[in-house]
Amino acid sequence: MALDPKKTFTDNEVKERLAADLPHWSFQDGWIRRTYRTSSWKGTLMVINAVGHLAEAAWHHPDITASYAWVEVRLMSHDAKGITERDFQLAKKIEDVVGWQPGTEADSALEGTPRGDLRFAYIKYD
Repeated sequence: MALDPKKTFTDNEVKERLAADLPHWSFQDGWIRRTYRTSSWKGTLMVINAVGHLAEAAWHHPDITASYAWVEVRLMSHDAKGITERDFQLAKKIEDVVGWQPGTEADSALEGTPRGDLRFAYIKYD
């Protein structure tokens, strides 16, 4: 059965879902939000581009605010005037991609950026 894309969740349902599935996200002023800390403008732009790609592919568009070393992503379904399953699913996909840490997976050839060398610093992981 397909999910109703316009079914909105109550404030309590949103908070419960975030606590269970997206603990680094919060609910404030009708939006679910997450701030990613970066190491520099380069990292900030990389996060923005990753979020932009995922949002465009999903045809669901977040509000993004950024500064030198942080990016805030805000999601709310404008057409439904609230938080829907689309918001949760896009938040989860963003979290999976932006929060991915190479070098932490067993048997992976993807080692990640050199730790301790600020020339290659990217995102500050939780």
